[in-house]
Amino acid sequence: MNFSIKRFILPLFLMIILISCKNGEEKIVEKKRPNFLFVLVDDQSPFDLQTYDPASILETPTISKLANEGMVFESARNMGSWLGAVCTPSRHMIMSGRTLWHLPSRGDFKNPNEPVKLEQQTMGAVFNRAGYKTMRTCKRGNSYPAANEQFTVVHDATKRGGTEETGSAWHAKQVMSYLNDRESATETDPFLIYFGFSHPHDTRDGTPELLAKYGAINHTDTLNLPPSNANQPPLQDNYLEAHPFFHGHPLLRDEERVSGVWKNRDEQTVRNELGREYACSENIDIQLGKVLKKLEEMGELDNTYVIYTSDHGMSIGRHGLMGKQNLYEHTWRVPFIVKGPGIEAGKRVKGNIYLLDVLPTLCDLAGIDIPKTVEGTSFKPVLNGQKETVREVMYGVYSGGTKPGMRTVKKGDWKLIKYDVMNGAVHETQLFNLAENPNEYLKEHHKEGEMETNLADNPKYAEKLAEMETLLLEQMELHGDPYRLWNQAK
Repeated sequence: MNFSIKRFILPLFLMIILISCKNGEEKIVEKKRPNFLFVLVDDQSPFDLQTYDPASILETPTISKLANEGMVFESARNMGSWLGAVCTPSRHMIMSGRTLWHLPSRGDFKNPNEPVKLEQQTMGAVFNRAGYKTMRTCKRGNSYPAANEQFTVVHDATKRGGTEETGSAWHAKQVMSYLNDRESATETDPFLIYFGFSHPHDTRDGTPELLAKYGAINHTDTLNLPPSNANQPPLQDNYLEAHPFFHGHPLLRDEERVSGVWKNRDEQTVRNELGREYACSENIDIQLGKVLKKLEEMGELDNTYVIYTSDHGMSIGRHGLMGKQNLYEHTWRVPFIVKGPGIEAGKRVKGNIYLLDVLPTLCDLAGIDIPKTVEGTSFKPVLNGQKETVREVMYGVYSGGTKPGMRTVKKGDWKLIKYDVMNGAVHETQLFNLAENPNEYLKEHHKEGEMETNLADNPKYAEKLAEMETLLLEQMELHGDPYRLWNQAK
């Protein structure tokens, strides 16, 4: 049999089970290849969800049920960005499985060794060749168009409004329509659905009923503050009225020009914006529930891996910031939940995964060869309960403003963040023990615990600081970071 034909047909008959019939004959029963529903939301901190912060008032019963029936990753992260639109490299990494500095050139970022025709080794193309039916719906722009086009069925549009046609319901409608078509055609080939939302990214125009639930309005008045409302979410514990030093990205849209916020960091503005964020997030939960119910009705849900995540986190008042252009935990981390065949229900793992690990993992679960262009690592052993983590050390970047920008490294409970911005005018170092200081409190938070602050200037932790500085440089070299910080060897 021709090799290419074997690659297409043989997976249909993998792991054949022989069952004895009453008449003594043997019947061949085919084990179906798994389906995949990859759910990606736009701009969501894990700490918005009760799964990660039980004190959150955001109600997402569908996502909570997914977490209870699947596996929750505590340490899942977007490696970073070399431009202000953090979602762009994030989505390139998701699609290609490649690390930040090895992606195709985009804007000011130039990769001298840019991979040729990389789109042919991205998610849609790889699964098409393996005999899967592929479909995607997501926002337009700030993405990876060449990879997006590889999906067989594509319904992309940016939907950030508060109606059925202009909001998250539109994306759900595209998936529901696709599933209805499969059902009508009695389609038997497995599917990969990329179910992307345009929310809760601003402009966070929620539905009227959900805005009312969270006491928020779609504020557009630049001269007056939004009204306070008892139903609004409380400020997070690490809220500040201002970040203690400049983040290094002049005129950054997310910090200065988002409608309803602008440069305001007062309690009324932040709580109203949190209410808008929560309204949009609950609507996502509602729409996801519709799709999961449909899959259950079709008899497909038990054979489908459902992955829920975000392209990156978000600040909205935490540390006096509003955007995604920082490396605090609320922004560097992403929610990450997986439910599917063989995954232990209700289990929480560290994981230590990047979003760029998604493609090799999907391939691994589907029995598809991982493309040689992939640099990520399959976390299938974590899903199977064989391992707790994929890697020991996590590295992060924000280099979208003045260069070199921000860098972070994490190992165990310890995390280092460094800022080298504004042409050397801002040199800052932060050292946190996340076990003792998970909210990354600074001295401006006025906490009493000795370790509930930045420890970089505390002589008791000088040895740990030096260790983390060395580790950061190692990670920068390992990942091909083209920059060096002010106190690193050139």
